[in-house]
Amino acid sequence: MGVKAALPPYELGFYALILTCALVYSLNDIFVASRDNMNRKSFRENVRSGWHYFGRKMDVADFEWVMWFTTFRNYIIFVLSGHVLFAKVFSMLVPRHRSLVYMVYGMSAVWSVMGNAYLMLILSHCVVLYSVSLAKKRWLCFTAGLCSLATFKVEPFNTWQNGFVTGTFDLQDVLFYGGSGFTIMRCMSFALENCEKKSGNYSPLELLKYNFYLPFFFFGPIMTFDRFHTQINTGDLSRKENEMWDIQVHAVAHLGVIVLVDVLFHFLYILTIPSDLKVVNRLSDWAMAGVAYSNLLYDWIKAAVMFGVINTISRLDHLDPPQPPKCITMLYVFAETHFDRGINDWLCKYVYDFLGENHDDITKELKATVSTFAVTTLWLGPCEIVYIWSFFNCFGLNFELWVQKFFQMKPFARIEGKMSEAMSRRIRGFFGAANFWAIILYNVLSLNSLDFALLVAKRILITGFPGSTLCIWFVTYCGVQMIKERERTLAVEEEKASKQKTD
Repeated sequence: MGVKAALPPYELGFYALILTCALVYSLNDIFVASRDNMNRKSFRENVRSGWHYFGRKMDVADFEWVMWFTTFRNYIIFVLSGHVLFAKVFSMLVPRHRSLVYMVYGMSAVWSVMGNAYLMLILSHCVVLYSVSLAKKRWLCFTAGLCSLATFKVEPFNTWQNGFVTGTFDLQDVLFYGGSGFTIMRCMSFALENCEKKSGNYSPLELLKYNFYLPFFFFGPIMTFDRFHTQINTGDLSRKENEMWDIQVHAVAHLGVIVLVDVLFHFLYILTIPSDLKVVNRLSDWAMAGVAYSNLLYDWIKAAVMFGVINTISRLDHLDPPQPPKCITMLYVFAETHFDRGINDWLCKYVYDFLGENHDDITKELKATVSTFAVTTLWLGPCEIVYIWSFFNCFGLNFELWVQKFFQMKPFARIEGKMSEAMSRRIRGFFGAANFWAIILYNVLSLNSLDFALLVAKRILITGFPGSTLCIWFVTYCGVQMIKERERTLAVEEEKASKQKTD
Protein backbone atom coordinates (compact mmCIF):
# COMPACT_ATOMS: atom_id res chain seq x y z
CA MET A 1 0.00 0.00 0.00
CA GLY A 2 1.15 3.54 -0.72
CA VAL A 3 2.80 5.88 1.77
CA LYS A 4 -0.10 8.33 1.33
CA ALA A 5 -2.64 6.11 3.12
CA ALA A 6 -4.42 8.35 5.68
CA LEU A 7 -5.86 7.64 9.14
CA PRO A 8 -8.76 9.51 10.79
CA PRO A 9 -7.67 12.66 12.71
CA TYR A 10 -9.20 11.42 15.99
CA GLU A 11 -7.16 8.22 15.75
CA LEU A 12 -3.95 10.15 15.21
CA GLY A 13 -4.85 12.44 18.12
CA PHE A 14 -5.30 9.39 20.35
CA TYR A 15 -1.89 8.05 19.29
CA ALA A 16 -0.26 11.43 20.01
CA LEU A 17 -1.84 11.55 23.48
CA ILE A 18 -0.72 8.03 24.38
CA LEU A 19 2.80 8.69 23.13
CA THR A 20 3.11 11.97 25.05
CA CYS A 21 1.87 10.47 28.32
CA ALA A 22 4.22 7.48 27.99
CA LEU A 23 7.25 9.71 27.33
CA VAL A 24 6.45 11.96 30.30
CA TYR A 25 5.96 8.93 32.57
CA SER A 26 9.24 7.35 31.45
CA LEU A 27 11.24 10.59 31.77
CA ASN A 28 9.81 11.17 35.25
CA ASP A 29 11.05 7.73 36.34
CA ILE A 30 14.51 8.49 34.91
CA PHE A 31 14.53 11.86 36.70
CA VAL A 32 13.67 10.21 40.03
CA ALA A 33 16.36 7.54 39.56
CA SER A 34 18.92 10.24 38.68
CA ARG A 35 18.01 12.33 41.73
CA ASP A 36 18.04 9.40 44.16
CA ASN A 37 21.41 8.04 42.96
CA MET A 38 23.19 11.36 42.43
CA ASN A 39 25.57 10.79 45.34
CA ARG A 40 26.03 7.07 44.77
CA LYS A 41 29.69 5.98 44.99
CA SER A 42 29.69 4.41 41.51
CA PHE A 43 28.36 7.70 40.06
CA ARG A 44 31.07 9.95 41.50
CA GLU A 45 33.41 9.70 38.53
CA ASN A 46 30.73 10.52 35.94
CA VAL A 47 28.44 12.87 37.88
CA ARG A 48 30.23 16.08 38.85
CA SER A 49 29.51 19.68 39.65
CA GLY A 50 27.72 21.47 36.83
CA TRP A 51 26.16 24.92 36.49
CA HIS A 52 25.81 25.99 40.12
CA TYR A 53 22.47 27.80 39.67
CA PHE A 54 20.75 24.50 38.83
CA GLY A 55 21.70 23.13 42.25
CA ARG A 56 22.37 19.70 40.77
CA LYS A 57 25.38 17.76 39.56
CA MET A 58 25.87 17.10 35.85
CA ASP A 59 26.29 13.86 33.89
CA VAL A 60 29.77 14.06 32.32
CA ALA A 61 30.11 10.40 31.28
CA ASP A 62 30.64 11.32 27.62
CA PHE A 63 34.20 12.67 27.57
CA GLU A 64 33.89 13.78 23.93
CA TRP A 65 30.94 16.09 24.61
CA VAL A 66 32.67 17.53 27.69
CA MET A 67 35.95 18.02 25.82
CA TRP A 68 34.33 19.73 22.84
CA PHE A 69 32.66 22.38 24.98
CA THR A 70 35.25 22.89 27.72
CA THR A 71 38.93 22.13 27.11
CA PHE A 72 38.83 22.01 23.33
CA ARG A 73 36.17 24.67 22.74
CA ASN A 74 38.56 27.59 22.28
CA TYR A 75 40.79 25.65 19.88
CA ILE A 76 37.80 24.70 17.73
CA ILE A 77 36.52 28.27 17.62
CA PHE A 78 39.99 29.65 16.84
CA VAL A 79 40.86 27.19 14.04
CA LEU A 80 37.45 27.20 12.35
CA SER A 81 37.12 31.00 12.66
CA GLY A 82 40.54 31.31 11.05
CA HIS A 83 39.41 29.07 8.21
CA VAL A 84 36.21 31.10 7.68
CA LEU A 85 38.08 34.44 7.56
CA PHE A 86 40.93 33.07 5.48
CA ALA A 87 38.55 31.35 3.07
CA LYS A 88 36.32 34.41 2.72
CA VAL A 89 39.18 36.77 1.92
CA PHE A 90 40.76 34.53 -0.69
CA SER A 91 37.41 33.52 -2.18
CA MET A 92 36.94 37.19 -2.97
CA LEU A 93 40.53 37.74 -4.20
CA VAL A 94 41.15 34.50 -6.14
CA PRO A 95 37.82 32.63 -6.46
CA ARG A 96 39.16 30.24 -9.10
CA HIS A 97 42.01 29.11 -6.84
CA ARG A 98 40.12 28.94 -3.56
CA SER A 99 40.54 25.14 -3.36
CA LEU A 100 44.31 25.58 -3.39
CA VAL A 101 44.05 28.19 -0.62
CA TYR A 102 41.87 25.83 1.47
CA MET A 103 44.49 23.10 1.00
CA VAL A 104 47.37 25.32 2.12
CA TYR A 105 45.44 26.49 5.20
CA GLY A 106 44.37 22.92 6.03
CA MET A 107 47.88 21.49 5.74
CA SER A 108 49.25 24.35 7.84
CA ALA A 109 46.64 23.75 10.55
CA VAL A 110 47.29 19.98 10.62
CA TRP A 111 51.04 20.60 10.78
CA SER A 112 50.74 23.16 13.62
CA VAL A 113 48.39 20.97 15.69
CA MET A 114 49.82 17.48 15.09
CA GLY A 115 53.41 18.12 13.97
CA ASN A 116 55.69 17.16 11.07
CA ALA A 117 55.63 13.41 11.66
CA TYR A 118 51.84 13.18 11.47
CA LEU A 119 51.67 15.29 8.32
CA MET A 120 54.35 13.12 6.66
CA LEU A 121 52.49 9.96 7.73
CA ILE A 122 49.25 11.17 6.16
CA LEU A 123 51.04 12.26 2.98
CA SER A 124 52.72 8.85 2.69
CA HIS A 125 49.33 7.11 2.70
CA CYS A 126 48.05 9.60 0.12
CA VAL A 127 51.04 8.88 -2.14
CA VAL A 128 50.58 5.11 -1.86
CA LEU A 129 46.86 5.18 -2.64
CA TYR A 130 47.34 7.70 -5.45
CA SER A 131 49.94 5.41 -7.01
CA VAL A 132 47.56 2.46 -6.76
CA SER A 133 44.76 4.48 -8.36
CA LEU A 134 46.85 4.90 -11.53
CA ALA A 135 46.32 1.19 -12.27
CA LYS A 136 42.56 1.91 -12.55
CA LYS A 137 41.58 -1.42 -10.97
CA ARG A 138 38.71 -1.16 -8.50
CA TRP A 139 39.63 -4.35 -6.63
CA LEU A 140 43.24 -3.15 -6.26
CA CYS A 141 42.12 0.26 -4.95
CA PHE A 142 39.80 -1.41 -2.43
CA THR A 143 42.50 -3.85 -1.30
CA ALA A 144 45.12 -1.14 -0.86
CA GLY A 145 42.64 1.19 0.86
CA LEU A 146 41.42 -1.41 3.33
CA CYS A 147 44.99 -2.46 4.10
CA SER A 148 45.89 1.17 4.78
CA LEU A 149 42.81 1.55 6.99
CA ALA A 150 43.77 -1.62 8.86
CA THR A 151 47.14 -0.07 9.77
CA PHE A 152 45.22 2.51 11.84
CA LYS A 153 42.68 0.08 13.28
CA VAL A 154 44.58 -3.17 13.98
CA GLU A 155 47.43 -3.87 16.38
CA PRO A 156 50.40 -3.61 16.29
CA PHE A 157 50.35 -1.30 13.25
CA ASN A 158 48.17 1.43 14.83
CA THR A 159 50.36 1.70 17.94
CA TRP A 160 53.49 1.77 15.77
CA GLN A 161 52.14 4.64 13.63
CA ASN A 162 50.82 6.49 16.67
CA GLY A 163 54.37 6.40 18.04
CA PHE A 164 55.46 8.82 15.33
CA VAL A 165 53.31 11.56 16.84
CA THR A 166 54.83 13.12 19.95
CA GLY A 167 53.01 15.23 22.51
CA THR A 168 50.48 14.60 25.25
CA PHE A 169 47.78 17.24 24.75
CA ASP A 170 44.12 16.35 25.27
CA LEU A 171 42.39 14.74 22.31
CA GLN A 172 45.65 13.89 20.53
CA ASP A 173 44.51 10.28 20.08
CA VAL A 174 41.05 11.38 18.89
CA LEU A 175 42.58 13.76 16.33
CA PHE A 176 45.14 11.16 15.25
CA TYR A 177 42.66 8.37 14.56
CA GLY A 178 39.94 10.69 13.28
CA GLY A 179 42.18 12.43 10.75
CA SER A 180 43.86 9.17 9.72
CA GLY A 181 40.66 7.18 9.25
CA PHE A 182 38.85 9.88 7.29
CA THR A 183 41.98 10.41 5.16
CA ILE A 184 41.99 6.77 4.06
CA MET A 185 38.29 6.84 3.22
CA ARG A 186 38.78 10.01 1.17
CA CYS A 187 41.78 8.51 -0.61
CA MET A 188 39.73 5.41 -1.44
CA SER A 189 36.94 7.61 -2.83
CA PHE A 190 39.51 9.47 -4.94
CA ALA A 191 41.04 6.21 -6.20
CA LEU A 192 37.67 4.69 -7.09
CA GLU A 193 36.56 7.84 -8.90
CA ASN A 194 39.88 7.88 -10.76
CA CYS A 195 39.09 4.36 -11.95
CA GLU A 196 35.86 5.70 -13.46
CA LYS A 197 37.61 8.60 -15.22
CA LYS A 198 37.53 7.66 -18.91
CA SER A 199 40.57 9.60 -20.07
CA GLY A 200 43.70 10.38 -18.09
CA ASN A 201 44.00 10.67 -14.32
CA TYR A 202 43.23 13.26 -11.70
CA SER A 203 46.36 15.07 -10.52
CA PRO A 204 47.93 14.46 -7.07
CA LEU A 205 47.11 18.08 -6.27
CA GLU A 206 43.38 17.31 -6.58
CA LEU A 207 43.75 14.57 -3.96
CA LEU A 208 45.54 16.93 -1.56
CA LYS A 209 42.90 19.64 -2.07
CA TYR A 210 40.23 17.05 -1.33
CA ASN A 211 41.90 15.54 1.70
CA PHE A 212 43.16 18.69 3.44
CA TYR A 213 39.97 20.71 3.35
CA LEU A 214 40.16 21.50 7.07
CA PRO A 215 36.49 21.43 8.20
CA PHE A 216 36.22 17.81 7.00
CA PHE A 217 39.73 16.63 7.85
CA PHE A 218 39.57 15.43 11.46
CA PHE A 219 35.91 14.59 11.98
CA GLY A 220 34.24 14.40 8.58
CA PRO A 221 31.68 14.12 7.21
CA ILE A 222 33.04 12.42 4.11
CA MET A 223 31.94 13.99 0.85
CA THR A 224 32.71 11.66 -2.05
CA PHE A 225 35.41 12.98 -4.37
CA ASP A 226 33.15 13.42 -7.40
CA ARG A 227 30.82 15.75 -5.47
CA PHE A 228 33.66 17.67 -3.79
CA HIS A 229 35.61 18.10 -7.02
CA THR A 230 32.59 19.46 -8.88
CA GLN A 231 31.57 21.87 -6.12
CA ILE A 232 35.00 23.17 -5.15
CA ASN A 233 35.98 23.95 -8.75
CA THR A 234 32.87 25.86 -9.71
CA GLY A 235 33.40 29.51 -10.54
CA ASP A 236 29.85 30.50 -9.55
CA LEU A 237 29.96 31.65 -5.90
CA SER A 238 26.54 33.27 -5.84
CA ARG A 239 24.13 32.46 -2.99
CA LYS A 240 20.65 31.06 -3.31
CA GLU A 241 17.76 33.18 -2.08
CA ASN A 242 17.70 33.31 1.76
CA GLU A 243 20.71 30.96 1.95
CA MET A 244 22.64 33.11 4.44
CA TRP A 245 19.55 33.44 6.63
CA ASP A 246 19.16 29.65 6.56
CA ILE A 247 22.83 29.18 7.54
CA GLN A 248 22.42 31.60 10.46
CA VAL A 249 19.25 29.86 11.65
CA HIS A 250 21.02 26.49 11.61
CA ALA A 251 23.98 27.93 13.53
CA VAL A 252 21.68 29.36 16.24
CA ALA A 253 19.71 26.10 16.36
CA HIS A 254 22.88 24.09 16.99
CA LEU A 255 23.89 26.48 19.77
CA GLY A 256 20.43 26.07 21.30
CA VAL A 257 20.69 22.26 21.17
CA ILE A 258 24.09 22.37 22.89
CA VAL A 259 22.67 24.46 25.74
CA LEU A 260 19.55 22.25 26.01
CA VAL A 261 21.60 19.04 26.22
CA ASP A 262 23.82 20.55 28.92
CA VAL A 263 20.73 21.55 30.91
CA LEU A 264 19.13 18.11 30.59
CA PHE A 265 22.38 16.45 31.75
CA HIS A 266 21.76 18.10 35.15
CA PHE A 267 18.46 16.24 35.57
CA LEU A 268 18.63 13.03 33.50
CA TYR A 269 21.76 10.90 33.98
CA ILE A 270 21.05 8.78 30.91
CA LEU A 271 24.75 8.08 30.22
CA THR A 272 25.84 7.23 33.76
CA ILE A 273 22.88 5.03 34.77
CA PRO A 274 23.72 2.19 32.29
CA SER A 275 27.23 1.91 33.80
CA ASP A 276 25.79 0.65 37.13
CA LEU A 277 23.71 -2.47 36.49
CA LYS A 278 22.52 -2.52 40.13
CA VAL A 279 20.79 0.81 39.56
CA VAL A 280 19.49 -0.37 36.18
CA ASN A 281 17.97 -3.45 37.81
CA ARG A 282 15.98 -1.23 40.18
CA LEU A 283 14.51 0.85 37.35
CA SER A 284 10.97 0.30 36.19
CA ASP A 285 10.50 -1.31 32.77
CA TRP A 286 9.40 2.06 31.41
CA ALA A 287 12.47 3.86 32.77
CA MET A 288 14.79 1.18 31.43
CA ALA A 289 13.22 1.42 27.98
CA GLY A 290 13.49 5.21 28.21
CA VAL A 291 17.20 5.07 29.11
CA ALA A 292 17.94 2.76 26.17
CA TYR A 293 16.03 4.99 23.75
CA SER A 294 17.54 8.18 25.21
CA ASN A 295 21.07 6.87 24.70
CA LEU A 296 20.44 6.41 20.98
CA LEU A 297 18.71 9.77 20.75
CA TYR A 298 21.62 11.49 22.47
CA ASP A 299 24.15 9.83 20.17
CA TRP A 300 22.16 11.10 17.18
CA ILE A 301 22.05 14.62 18.70
CA LYS A 302 25.82 14.54 19.25
CA ALA A 303 26.40 13.51 15.63
CA ALA A 304 23.87 16.06 14.36
CA VAL A 305 25.54 18.88 16.33
CA MET A 306 29.08 17.96 15.35
CA PHE A 307 28.29 17.50 11.65
CA GLY A 308 25.90 20.44 11.76
CA VAL A 309 28.61 22.85 12.95
CA ILE A 310 31.06 21.54 10.35
CA ASN A 311 28.41 21.66 7.62
CA THR A 312 27.66 25.30 8.50
CA ILE A 313 31.33 26.16 7.88
CA SER A 314 31.40 24.27 4.58
CA ARG A 315 28.18 25.92 3.42
CA LEU A 316 29.86 29.28 3.98
CA ASP A 317 32.50 27.97 1.55
CA HIS A 318 29.76 27.39 -1.06
CA LEU A 319 29.73 23.60 -0.64
CA ASP A 320 26.71 21.34 -0.31
CA PRO A 321 27.87 18.83 2.36
CA PRO A 322 26.14 15.58 3.37
CA GLN A 323 23.10 16.31 5.49
CA PRO A 324 22.94 15.40 9.21
CA PRO A 325 21.73 11.87 9.98
CA LYS A 326 18.02 11.14 10.10
CA CYS A 327 16.71 11.40 13.67
CA ILE A 328 16.57 8.02 15.42
CA THR A 329 13.04 8.89 16.53
CA MET A 330 11.98 8.87 12.87
CA LEU A 331 13.43 5.42 12.08
CA TYR A 332 11.67 2.10 11.98
CA VAL A 333 13.57 0.42 9.12
CA PHE A 334 17.20 -0.76 9.20
CA ALA A 335 17.88 0.54 5.69
CA GLU A 336 17.74 4.15 6.97
CA THR A 337 19.66 3.60 10.21
CA HIS A 338 22.94 5.50 10.35
CA PHE A 339 24.58 8.14 12.53
CA ASP A 340 26.95 9.51 9.87
CA ARG A 341 25.35 10.29 6.53
CA GLY A 342 28.76 10.89 4.93
CA ILE A 343 30.00 7.37 5.75
CA ASN A 344 26.58 6.01 4.78
CA ASP A 345 26.73 7.76 1.38
CA TRP A 346 30.28 6.44 0.86
CA LEU A 347 29.31 2.85 1.71
CA CYS A 348 26.15 2.97 -0.41
CA LYS A 349 27.95 4.38 -3.46
CA TYR A 350 30.99 2.12 -3.45
CA VAL A 351 29.81 -1.05 -1.70
CA TYR A 352 26.12 -1.50 -0.83
CA ASP A 353 24.46 -0.16 -4.00
CA PHE A 354 27.31 -1.36 -6.20
CA LEU A 355 26.90 -4.99 -5.07
CA GLY A 356 23.20 -4.99 -4.16
CA GLU A 357 22.07 -3.11 -7.30
CA ASN A 358 18.28 -2.64 -6.86
CA HIS A 359 18.23 -4.49 -3.47
CA ASP A 360 15.49 -6.81 -4.64
CA ASP A 361 17.48 -10.04 -4.91
CA ILE A 362 18.04 -11.95 -1.65
CA THR A 363 21.44 -13.35 -2.64
CA LYS A 364 22.80 -10.02 -3.89
CA GLU A 365 21.43 -8.24 -0.83
CA LEU A 366 23.17 -10.71 1.48
CA LYS A 367 26.45 -10.23 -0.39
CA ALA A 368 26.06 -6.44 -0.32
CA THR A 369 25.20 -6.21 3.39
CA VAL A 370 27.95 -8.60 4.50
CA SER A 371 30.51 -6.63 2.48
CA THR A 372 29.18 -3.30 3.78
CA PHE A 373 29.34 -4.34 7.42
CA ALA A 374 32.77 -5.92 6.90
CA VAL A 375 34.08 -2.51 5.80
CA THR A 376 32.14 -0.83 8.63
CA THR A 377 33.67 -3.21 11.18
CA LEU A 378 37.14 -2.29 10.01
CA TRP A 379 36.22 1.41 10.05
CA LEU A 380 34.97 1.24 13.65
CA GLY A 381 37.89 -0.91 14.78
CA PRO A 382 37.59 -4.71 15.04
CA CYS A 383 36.67 -5.93 18.52
CA GLU A 384 34.11 -8.25 20.08
CA ILE A 385 31.37 -5.66 20.62
CA VAL A 386 31.75 -4.35 17.04
CA TYR A 387 31.49 -7.90 15.67
CA ILE A 388 28.26 -8.45 17.59
CA TRP A 389 26.86 -5.06 16.53
CA SER A 390 27.72 -5.69 12.88
CA PHE A 391 26.21 -9.18 12.90
CA PHE A 392 22.87 -8.09 14.35
CA ASN A 393 22.51 -5.02 12.14
CA CYS A 394 23.48 -7.02 9.07
CA PHE A 395 20.90 -9.64 10.04
CA GLY A 396 18.25 -6.96 10.61
CA LEU A 397 18.83 -5.43 7.19
CA ASN A 398 18.49 -8.82 5.47
CA PHE A 399 15.56 -9.91 7.64
CA GLU A 400 13.59 -6.88 6.44
CA LEU A 401 13.97 -8.06 2.85
CA TRP A 402 13.08 -11.64 3.77
CA VAL A 403 9.89 -10.52 5.50
CA GLN A 404 9.04 -8.23 2.59
CA LYS A 405 9.51 -11.08 0.11
CA PHE A 406 7.48 -13.44 2.29
CA PHE A 407 4.49 -11.11 2.46
CA GLN A 408 4.69 -10.41 -1.26
CA MET A 409 3.73 -14.03 -1.92
CA LYS A 410 0.35 -14.39 -3.59
CA PRO A 411 -1.77 -15.50 -0.59
CA PHE A 412 -0.62 -12.56 1.57
CA ALA A 413 -0.62 -10.08 -1.29
CA ARG A 414 -4.19 -11.09 -2.11
CA ILE A 415 -5.31 -10.62 1.51
CA GLU A 416 -3.67 -7.19 1.73
CA GLY A 417 -5.20 -6.21 -1.60
CA LYS A 418 -8.67 -6.72 -0.11
CA MET A 419 -7.90 -4.47 2.88
CA SER A 420 -8.38 -0.73 3.01
CA GLU A 421 -5.20 1.34 2.82
CA ALA A 422 -5.73 2.50 6.41
CA MET A 423 -5.95 -1.07 7.74
CA SER A 424 -2.85 -2.06 5.79
CA ARG A 425 -1.02 0.90 7.33
CA ARG A 426 -2.08 -0.18 10.84
CA ILE A 427 -0.81 -3.73 10.33
CA ARG A 428 2.47 -2.51 8.89
CA GLY A 429 2.74 -0.16 11.87
CA PHE A 430 2.81 -3.09 14.32
CA PHE A 431 5.66 -4.70 12.39
CA GLY A 432 7.41 -1.32 12.29
CA ALA A 433 7.10 -1.04 16.09
CA ALA A 434 8.87 -4.37 16.56
CA ASN A 435 11.55 -3.26 14.12
CA PHE A 436 11.97 0.03 16.00
CA TRP A 437 12.94 -1.81 19.17
CA ALA A 438 15.19 -4.21 17.28
CA ILE A 439 17.08 -1.14 15.98
CA ILE A 440 17.36 0.28 19.52
CA LEU A 441 18.54 -2.99 21.10
CA TYR A 442 21.05 -3.75 18.35
CA ASN A 443 22.60 -0.27 18.48
CA VAL A 444 22.63 0.05 22.28
CA LEU A 445 25.32 -2.64 22.07
CA SER A 446 27.81 -0.21 20.56
CA LEU A 447 26.83 2.76 22.72
CA ASN A 448 26.80 1.15 26.17
CA SER A 449 27.67 -2.46 26.88
CA LEU A 450 26.59 -5.98 26.02
CA ASP A 451 25.43 -6.53 29.62
CA PHE A 452 23.18 -3.46 29.53
CA ALA A 453 21.71 -4.43 26.15
CA LEU A 454 20.99 -7.97 27.37
CA LEU A 455 19.39 -6.67 30.56
CA VAL A 456 17.11 -4.30 28.62
CA ALA A 457 16.11 -7.07 26.22
CA LYS A 458 15.42 -9.47 29.09
CA ARG A 459 13.30 -6.98 31.04
CA ILE A 460 11.23 -5.87 28.04
CA LEU A 461 10.79 -9.19 26.27
CA ILE A 462 10.90 -11.85 29.02
CA THR A 463 10.54 -10.54 32.58
CA GLY A 464 8.07 -7.85 31.54
CA PHE A 465 5.95 -10.12 29.38
CA PRO A 466 3.07 -9.78 28.73
CA GLY A 467 2.19 -6.48 30.49
CA SER A 468 5.22 -4.25 29.88
CA THR A 469 6.05 -5.92 26.56
CA LEU A 470 2.65 -5.27 25.01
CA CYS A 471 2.31 -1.78 26.50
CA ILE A 472 5.72 -0.66 25.24
CA TRP A 473 4.97 -2.25 21.86
CA PHE A 474 1.67 -0.37 21.62
CA VAL A 475 3.27 2.95 22.61
CA THR A 476 5.96 2.37 19.99
CA TYR A 477 3.21 1.55 17.48
CA CYS A 478 1.66 4.94 18.25
CA GLY A 479 5.03 6.54 17.58
CA VAL A 480 5.46 4.69 14.29
CA GLN A 481 2.04 5.87 13.13
CA MET A 482 3.02 9.46 13.92
CA ILE A 483 6.19 8.96 11.85
CA LYS A 484 4.13 7.50 9.01
CA GLU A 485 1.79 10.48 9.18
CA ARG A 486 4.72 12.85 8.82
CA GLU A 487 5.99 10.83 5.85
CA ARG A 488 2.52 10.95 4.31
CA THR A 489 2.33 14.73 4.76
CA LEU A 490 5.74 15.22 3.15
CA ALA A 491 4.81 12.93 0.25
CA VAL A 492 1.60 14.90 -0.38
CA GLU A 493 3.48 18.22 -0.24
CA GLU A 494 6.12 16.94 -2.67
CA GLU A 495 3.39 15.75 -5.06
CA LYS A 496 1.70 19.17 -4.94
CA ALA A 497 5.04 20.93 -5.53
CA SER A 498 5.84 18.74 -8.53
CA LYS A 499 2.38 19.37 -10.02
CA GLN A 500 2.83 23.15 -9.62
CA LYS A 501 6.18 22.97 -11.42
CA THR A 502 4.60 20.94 -14.22
CA ASP A 503 1.72 23.41 -14.57
